[in-house]
Amino acid sequence: MVQLQFNRMSIDHIRYAGIMKLPSLAQIREAQAVVYRHMPPTPQYTWPLLNQRLGAEAPAESPVEAPATAWVKHENHTPVGAFKLRGALVYMDWLKHARPHLAGVVAATRGNHGQGVAMAARLAGLHAVIVVPHGNSKEKNRAMLAQGAELVEHGQDFQESLEFARTLAVDRAFTMIDSFHERLVMGTATYALEFFEGSPPLETIYVPIGLGSSICGVSAARNALGLNTEIVGVVSSESPSYSLSFQRHAIVEAPSRTLIADGLACRKPNAQAMDVIWENVARIVEVTDAEIAAAMRALYEDTHNLAEGAGAAAVAGALKEKHLHGGKRIGIVLTGGNVDRDDYRAVLGEAL
Repeated sequence: MVQLQFNRMSIDHIRYAGIMKLPSLAQIREAQAVVYRHMPPTPQYTWPLLNQRLGAEAPAESPVEAPATAWVKHENHTPVGAFKLRGALVYMDWLKHARPHLAGVVAATRGNHGQGVAMAARLAGLHAVIVVPHGNSKEKNRAMLAQGAELVEHGQDFQESLEFARTLAVDRAFTMIDSFHERLVMGTATYALEFFEGSPPLETIYVPIGLGSSICGVSAARNALGLNTEIVGVVSSESPSYSLSFQRHAIVEAPSRTLIADGLACRKPNAQAMDVIWENVARIVEVTDAEIAAAMRALYEDTHNLAEGAGAAAVAGALKEKHLHGGKRIGIVLTGGNVDRDDYRAVLGEAL
């Protein structure tokens, strides 16, 4: 059995120090060994129709530039339909060795983190309690229950669910699995390493930002490989806390009102994630709900892949910056495909 040889410094100490050391190449490969016990690498493809859609718009007085070549990392192809399983598997593997007598775990989620935690806990023989806000995705809730999780509804948004989940973990003597943690970043870095090593050299990569584990994992893999790829974060303009924090170089809370991208619905940024983002990310692009819906339709029409709102955000960001892509090779992370049927029907019918 592969066991990760991670630094055993507690995450609380790391938070106190205000620094999170990104995983090394060796640690990411060790994390891959854990992930691959339960799922294969996901594919990365380039799609001709999507490339046409992303073609550069040159000024009228200049020659037409070569179209962008986009490579899509399909994290919608994991066993839970999203990238979050990777971090959950790595975290749970570490947790089982660090606390062998642990009875259960608690997590707060809008869906994908909870699905990953629920599946990883089931495989590890642990009880998982997942806290979701009222009005959460019905189909994501069903998927978590199908993994054997205990589902608790509490709060009007993710932040309220998170605060309640932390209290619940103390009350039950379970371990709280936050949506941002060094082991989760090690897990997300495994898809990034696959992407960088499995596609031609990428000049720019677009990554959605929820709480930050995904873009931190991409930063870790890029740095570990010594690449110069430009990393661009994408957030919802209706949930702009990370964008505002990036611009002001300070933690800024902001209301989250997105109706289509629950995976991007963050009211308060994670300080550790922001430290990594400030250090490694070139810029953050804001996209509207309408632009995300258009990207979901584009992915269906051009690739016949299902994308949830957060999953399509990177495509929306790349489309918004298509004037920058002339002749460039770009990467796009499709982080998940877990969208409710009624919502998807509305998106395809342009009614949302």
